[in-house]
Formats: sequence, C-alpha cells, structure tokens
Amino acid sequence: MSRPNVRDRLTRLPRPRTLRARLTFGLVVLLAVSCAAVGVAAVVELNGFLTQRLDEQLAQVGTRFPESLEHNGKLPDDHDGDERGDTRQMAAGTFGARLLNGTVTNKGLIRSGDPAADLTVDLTAQDAARLARVPVDGRARTVRLSALHDYRVLATAGRDGDVLIVGLPLEGVEATVHRLELVAASVLGMALVVTGVAGGLWVRWSLRPLSRVAATATRVSELPLASGEVALPPRAPDADPGTEVGRVAAAFNRMLGHVEDALTKRHASEERLRRFAADASHELRTPVASVRGHAELALLHPGPVPPEVTRALQRIAAESSRMGLMVDDLLLLARLDAGRPLERHPVDLTHLVLDAVTDARATGPGHRWTLDLPEDPVTVPGDAHRLQQVLANLLANARVHTPVGTKVTITLEAVADTAVLSVHDDGPGVPEEVQPGVFERFTRAEHRRRVDAPGGGAGLGLSIVAAVVEAHGGTVGLESSPGSTTFRVTLPV
Repeated sequence: MSRPNVRDRLTRLPRPRTLRARLTFGLVVLLAVSCAAVGVAAVVELNGFLTQRLDEQLAQVGTRFPESLEHNGKLPDDHDGDERGDTRQMAAGTFGARLLNGTVTNKGLIRSGDPAADLTVDLTAQDAARLARVPVDGRARTVRLSALHDYRVLATAGRDGDVLIVGLPLEGVEATVHRLELVAASVLGMALVVTGVAGGLWVRWSLRPLSRVAATATRVSELPLASGEVALPPRAPDADPGTEVGRVAAAFNRMLGHVEDALTKRHASEERLRRFAADASHELRTPVASVRGHAELALLHPGPVPPEVTRALQRIAAESSRMGLMVDDLLLLARLDAGRPLERHPVDLTHLVLDAVTDARATGPGHRWTLDLPEDPVTVPGDAHRLQQVLANLLANARVHTPVGTKVTITLEAVADTAVLSVHDDGPGVPEEVQPGVFERFTRAEHRRRVDAPGGGAGLGLSIVAAVVEAHGGTVGLESSPGSTTFRVTLPV
C-alpha cells in the first residue's frame, strides 16, 4: 500500500474557513515567524559571543596548568606568590591534559573550592581519542568528555614534543543560552496568545460592515421569492465607500434595490393575470352554459333533423360541457391563488377514498383497482368537496395516462401527525423531462405515457391537486420510473 504523499497530508490538515479566522491566523503566523527569527538570531549571537569570550579565557590560561601536571600540579621553579605557576589563579572546572604520541600521559582538573589539581580524572578511550584528534593550530574546539560533558579545549605544542591541552567547561555558556531560549519561548508564547486574541477582536471590528452584508444576504436567501408579494429586509448599513467592504455594501444595496423593483413588477403582473383569469372565467361561465343549453334544446327537437346536424349539435354540447369544466377549474385556481380560505370541517379520508375508487372502477373497468386502507378511519380538517376533487383528479390521471390492464393501488395511512395518501400504478411512467413541471398548469404528457389516450384534458388536473393540497397545508410529490409511478399526498391531521 502506497504511503500518502506530503500534499495529501497537508490537504487533510484543518484550515481556517472564515475570512476572519484566516486573517487572524495569518497575523499570528507572521508574528510567530518574525519572533522566531529574532529569537534564533539572538540565541546564535549570544552563543557565539559567550564562546568567543571563553576562547579568550583559554588563551589567557595558556599552558601553565598542563605543564604543571608533570610535577603533580607544581612547576619546577614554582614558589609561593608566583602567579605564573599557581593553579589557584585558575577558574574552577579548568581541565588540562598532556599527550605524547597520541596517548594521554597526564590529566587533571581544578575543582570548585579546591586549590590543588585533581589528578584522578577518569577519561574513557573515546575521550582520549577525541582529545588526540584536536588540531594543534591555536584555535579552540568543542569536545564532549563523558565524565565532564562539553568542554572548550585548546591544543598547543609542548617543548618536549608533546601536546598540551587546556579546556574550560561550556556549562555556563549553555546555561545562559538555554535560559535565553526559555525566556524567548515564553515571551513568544505570550505574544502569540495576546496577538491572537487582540488580532481576532481587531479583525472582527474591521469586518463588521461585511458581517452586516452577509447577515442581510442570509435573510434575503431565506425569503420565498418564487411568487407572491415579497418584503425585502432593510439594506446593509452604509460603510466608508473608500474601502473594499464599503464598495461591496454599496453594490449589494444597489442589487437589492433592483431585485425589489423586479419583484414588485412581477407581483403586479401576477395580480393582473390572476384578476384577468378570474374575471374571464367568471364571464365565460354564462355564455358557455348558454351554448350548451341551446345545443341540448336543439337535440330535443321532435322533427326530422339531418344526421350531420345531429352530430354537430352533439359535438357542440360535448365541447361546451368540456369548456365549462375548464372554466370552473380556472376559476378555482384563481380563487386559490387569491388566497381565499377553504372550508374547515372534519373530513373522513377513508370514506372519500372508497367513493373515489368506486367511481374510478365505473369509468375505468379495464384497470385493476386495489385498496390498502387502515382499520381505523383517517380524519383530517379541510374542505370535503375539494379533497374529493384531489382524489378524482389523481385517479383520473392514473386511468387516462396508463394502458388498459394497469394495476392502480391506492394506499392511505396515518404517520405521526399526518395522513399520507399514495396513488401507485405500474404503467410506463412519467418522462424525466416532464417530471419537474408535472404540477404546473397546462402540462400535458398523455401522448408519452399512453399513446391511445383519447382526447385528454387541458393539463389542469394536477395543478389543481397541488393548489388544493397546498391550501390545506400539505405537500404533494411524484416518484416515477418505467413501470412504477407514485403520487404521494401528505396532509396534516
């Protein structure tokens, strides 16, 4: 199994998502990099400075101490008060060694508070090898001795062909450098915390106008803009037009003004169209009924009438009846669009389903009608006549748009606080391109579901279903595929 590369690991790391978090994070990162660079430079410079001072001390010590190791810590011409050979003038921790042909012959250490040199310093073979590798070039080197830790040593050629090594401990330098590192890390941590909090507050204060624009945009996005009168929320507060946020707020407010004008014009156009549809439907009811009545009256004439005239009168009566139903549907839709309240009485849906299926069996005997009803009646508040119309339209849709022999199953069940009515058929299904607008007005797809369907309606049946169900506070949906189509109506109990 291949290991994930660095890019994949970096991609999975959590990242700040909001603009405020990114700005604050960037500010803290820049401060951390700057402070880290300053701290590293200070530590390196201090370490170099203290090491240089230690090298100067080594040069001052010279070879007095390693030369004295041949005589148990005293030079041959030493006498009291002679500073040249007195080891008491040397700093505690001074290390000396004498090497001959790469072998340590003498070694010693001046311990704290002891004027005499300690000649029993234990050195391992690795320590001796490290000392032997120190170049005799007059430059100090850092050597780690197992018993004494890190030392700064200086090798000098002796008068007897030997090598004299003197060293001073690095413990003081390292302690000072470590203390500086600790102080720098503590100050850096505190600075990052203070900068993160203060920077977050500052960025939040700076982005307040943008937050108000975002809040206004969120309220606008939650408004139903598809239809009806829309009241847009107040505009975003004005900000300094010289800033980027101010320009965004000004552009957003102008956009809201254009949107509000467009919605106002759209609502006015919808209202005019609804009034026209309602007025036209209301005015057409009388002449349509009159035409139908005259046609039926002419058919009752007792005298001889040519067959062609009789056929024409029958068609006039049939089309007048069809036109009357269409006018009634348009008038109902106009009233529902206008928000006119429906009746609110307890309605037994179980009884309505039984009556609707009985009528459907009479009008569509070639279909197989099945029922799946609960044992207890399902009652909802609403308009019994309009709910009966919903059932009739759904069953008529299944009968008209499916071939003879199709099985249609009507299911009614109570789920929580809702009543769910499903009309399922195993017909050819609703084409995918028609499904999004199947509940819109004047949508007709019978030529796709059933080729032999005679006539067909005006495409208002399902739109009436959707409008009536919505007026009752419910929802209607469609799930369709070849061999399975389900219209599902949900009503509050």
